[in-house]
Amino acid sequence: MKSTAKDWDEARTAFSTSIMVDTALTSLAQNLDAADWPIKGKDETPSKYIDLSFDEVVELLQLKGQKPERVDQLVSILKETLAFDSPFGEMVTQAEASSARENQLLKNLAKLGIPENFPVALAALEPGTLEFCKLEKLSTLGEFAVFAQSMAQNVIVGGDFKKLLNALSHVDEAALTEVLPFRRGVKGLHLTESLGQAARAPDAEARAEIASTWFRDDLAVIEKDVVGGGSLLRHFVTLGDHDLEKRAAGLIRPHLRLPVGRTAVVAEKKSGLFGWLFKKK
Repeated sequence: MKSTAKDWDEARTAFSTSIMVDTALTSLAQNLDAADWPIKGKDETPSKYIDLSFDEVVELLQLKGQKPERVDQLVSILKETLAFDSPFGEMVTQAEASSARENQLLKNLAKLGIPENFPVALAALEPGTLEFCKLEKLSTLGEFAVFAQSMAQNVIVGGDFKKLLNALSHVDEAALTEVLPFRRGVKGLHLTESLGQAARAPDAEARAEIASTWFRDDLAVIEKDVVGGGSLLRHFVTLGDHDLEKRAAGLIRPHLRLPVGRTAVVAEKKSGLFGWLFKKK
């Protein structure tokens, strides 16, 4: 065992103000690309340990079948989670000094054409981050931005929360495409990309239902094209992955409002540059 009582006291004291204090240790370990935390359970969070002394933590871990050396991993997870990058820290410092109207994140949302009322539930964030947003009642990107501004400088966040925060604060379009249905070089958010992200999520159908309601204008364009004989699948070629395009198109099919007897025509890609022109009979 390398960690000392001093190491533990420093880590637990610093982490006591972190908003990640009730985040599962398994999630924190995954965010760090570190070895998985071996003890499972919803209550396996930093808050379960940080009120304990060094000896008490070692004893508790032993009662759970762990060797004393397990405290080294616990200290490492807490310290490394706290080690956030300087651009994020600078952004929070600037946000603290500004009013809600001067919120840089809100300004960047407007610059990108991203609506403040876009549901966080449709963002491509890991379950732990979505759960945190739910607990903090952050249901929209606008609420996310205001919450970020209100955080004190010593509040630490990690994982996808930090990724979204940094992407918005630095207008990083490449990073935005990973967490929002954003298309590089194009303002706004898009139904196609939203369904593409939904297709990769475990709650794909639920996300598709929300997306079909939120992106009503995009859906109307697809419906009009399909009614006129167009191909449903052709609207998803921007995803750049044929299998993903088919899964995304399949998710929206049940939500298309088409005339009775009219079936959406889904074009199967064929070999050749103009294969998408040919529709399956």
